[in-house]
Amino acid sequence: MLKRFLSYYKPHKKLFILDMLASFIISSVGMVYPIITNLMLNKLIPERQYKLIVIAGLSVLVIYVIRMLLRYFVQYYGHLIGTRMQAQMRMDMFRHLQTLPYKYYDNNETGQILSRITNDLFDVVELAHHGPENLIISGITVIGSFIYLCTISVPLTLIIFACVPFLLLISYKLRKKMREAFKERRVTTAGINAATESSITGIRVTKAFATSKRETEKFEKNNNLFVKASEKSYKAMGQFFSATSFVTDVFNVVIIIAGGLFLYDNKISFGDYSTFIISVNLFISPVTQLISFMEQYQNGLSGFSRFIEIMDEKPEKENEGAKPLKDVKGEIIFKNVHFAYNEDGKEALKGIDLKINAGEKLALVGHSGGGKTTICHLIPNFYPVEKGEITVDDINIKDITFESLRKNIGIVQQDVFLFSGTVRENILYGRLDASEEEMIEAAKRANIHDYVMSLEKGYDTEIGERGVRLSGGQKQRMSIARVFLKNPAILILDEATSALDNTTEILIQEALDELCKGRTTIVVAHRLSTIRTADTIAVIDDGKIAEKGTHTELLAKDGIYKDLYNLQFKHNS
Repeated sequence: MLKRFLSYYKPHKKLFILDMLASFIISSVGMVYPIITNLMLNKLIPERQYKLIVIAGLSVLVIYVIRMLLRYFVQYYGHLIGTRMQAQMRMDMFRHLQTLPYKYYDNNETGQILSRITNDLFDVVELAHHGPENLIISGITVIGSFIYLCTISVPLTLIIFACVPFLLLISYKLRKKMREAFKERRVTTAGINAATESSITGIRVTKAFATSKRETEKFEKNNNLFVKASEKSYKAMGQFFSATSFVTDVFNVVIIIAGGLFLYDNKISFGDYSTFIISVNLFISPVTQLISFMEQYQNGLSGFSRFIEIMDEKPEKENEGAKPLKDVKGEIIFKNVHFAYNEDGKEALKGIDLKINAGEKLALVGHSGGGKTTICHLIPNFYPVEKGEITVDDINIKDITFESLRKNIGIVQQDVFLFSGTVRENILYGRLDASEEEMIEAAKRANIHDYVMSLEKGYDTEIGERGVRLSGGQKQRMSIARVFLKNPAILILDEATSALDNTTEILIQEALDELCKGRTTIVVAHRLSTIRTADTIAVIDDGKIAEKGTHTELLAKDGIYKDLYNLQFKHNS
């Protein structure tokens, strides 16, 4: 883990070296004051060398001015290094998140992911910036003060430093407890973020069902877990700091007693004794700083470990030798496909054998949970098929690159996702390099152009978060415009009109019929009226194909399809 952490310093090596050099000089300058103090008390003042006293004092002032400038450099450029490292880590995490399979997002909440990419990385960068500086400044000051104190009195110095092992022992004992407590607090913080993200995203549902009390209770539960975890972490931190602070206080007690006895026995002079007191405080300060650094270290370490957890998640992996799909006709074949979302879970598909000829329209119908959407998810290789085979134009999809396969598949779902931004940006998501004319043509074919032109800013109109300023039908037509622009050979319509009213459905269906022309189309539909003209209808029941044929053939079979049809149209008979 340490090696991976240090690798983020590499792009900023020159600036980091300068930062550490400045820190080294700052720590070295800290030793000037006690040395000058000793010189004054033991020589300059007793010998009444007033001119040298003034020169010595002004020299210290000049040195402090230099230290001020160096501290500015360390604060500014040190934080700059940290910010750049944080940006790089965040970019690496974001890129990695783009490569993770669907399964990862099935098992992890958005709010928790956001917590890791924001809160956790902030603590990591604080460690990245302050950690090396604190270690260098404090370490050099401790070593320098030890050497200097030895020049005054070796026995007295050894007595003082005898307290250090006790300090290290206490720090070691309590550090592990504090690290575990802070990690637990991070988990609860992520829980709060997840609950907040979920509640705010679904605020309209909450208001519509008047369930704000329920959402408040859920948030309060996570909030209470955070409080308990914080109490535990601060208790561990309190034990750590109170115990270590007591040991540092003992330093002062030891110097008062031991130094007083040494002075009483004339083993040191009054000037040396005074300098020793100043120097010991100079020693205690960096030791205290190192102790305080432990909290920062724990925060940064737990944050980086959570960063590593995501970075170590295995991305989608293409087969070696996977090739781009070219000149796509659109023939799709399922050969004895079995699939389960979890390794030890129930199979969602149980031996699916299915052939869709290029340019044909296949409709998938059946009860909810039967496996229709799963079939749609497997065609773009969103989930790997472990048993069986799916081919496109006689090529196993495992041997096709993800990008080329998915670029040739257009998907229109019931739950349309639009990005915050303009109408233009969302339609162009279908093909980012499309021209203005191509975008407008796609919008016209999706029956959304006239509406867009009625808006004050036309295609540059902001649609709000997830298209909140648009109706369901308008969102759906924008998603269709995207697919028109993409112009794929294969089209998947996953209950694309089930959430719309009848009038809007007719408009959307016109656009979809236009979209389906010349493409291999898979339609998942609950409204059987929309798929009567399909070339083939497959009834999916409990992960199997129970029936298959045309609308007329399936009605004649007097099976599941006829039951579904009669149930849906009994009020019209």
